[in-house]
Amino acid sequence: MMRGSKYVTAVFRKPNGELAIHKEELTGLYKSRLIKIPFLRGMIILLDALLLGTRLLVLSANQQTGEEEKIEGPALYGTVGVSLVIGIGIFFVLPTLIAGGLEKIIETNSFVINFIEGIIRLIFLMVYVWAIGKMPEIHRFFAYHGAEHKTINAYEAQVELSPENISPFPLEHPRCGTGFLLIVVVISIVVFALLGPLDLIWRILSRILLIPVIVILAYEYMRWTANHLSNPIVRMLVFPNLWLQKMTTREPSPDMLEVSSMALKELIALENSNNI
Repeated sequence: MMRGSKYVTAVFRKPNGELAIHKEELTGLYKSRLIKIPFLRGMIILLDALLLGTRLLVLSANQQTGEEEKIEGPALYGTVGVSLVIGIGIFFVLPTLIAGGLEKIIETNSFVINFIEGIIRLIFLMVYVWAIGKMPEIHRFFAYHGAEHKTINAYEAQVELSPENISPFPLEHPRCGTGFLLIVVVISIVVFALLGPLDLIWRILSRILLIPVIVILAYEYMRWTANHLSNPIVRMLVFPNLWLQKMTTREPSPDMLEVSSMALKELIALENSNNI
């Protein structure tokens, strides 16, 4: 899947080897003026990207099964909503509960406990990414993820988008969603560590209520670093993001690079035709 400023394209390989191309114009929140407002735009883009990504994943599965199942409207919002609740429970609430238990055992101040909670959250993220990467289906998904990154890196280097030309480019990209997750966790460590002592119920509520603030800060940080990669200090700052991507990308096969390059070519053609 490739998303531009006005369109999104996706290319799927059918069981018979043929390629199916999906194109659509971005609508909804992507068309809103709110998306241009600094800090607010991060939350809007994330929510809309989750909805779009979920819908296209179902479309991809349909290409493999030959079914025409759709997930739209309430079903789409419900699916994304349940996924968010589970994610918040595992990566935000559970580390808080564990840290709360440790607080009863370890005699220390609230700053240290909040910091330990953040480290637990980071460990959860790393273990989760490592564990799902062992699944055969996710391993293949990560290979397509790597194909997307290589293709975008090749495009930004202004080379012809062929599998042969794309293959030597790196698997990592500074604007990757994996890096965004790491930024969210790191910023949460800082924010929550500064909150001071709180009762357990208020500690849990603060973690949930401050998620939008952390997401907004993380998006603006990632956007800023991506625009200043020529600075050596910024390159040092984004190194952990690029390192984590080694866990969520795999070396793609030539046929995967064919899929990703076609998706980007179709997107470029759509974006350019709209600008004429």
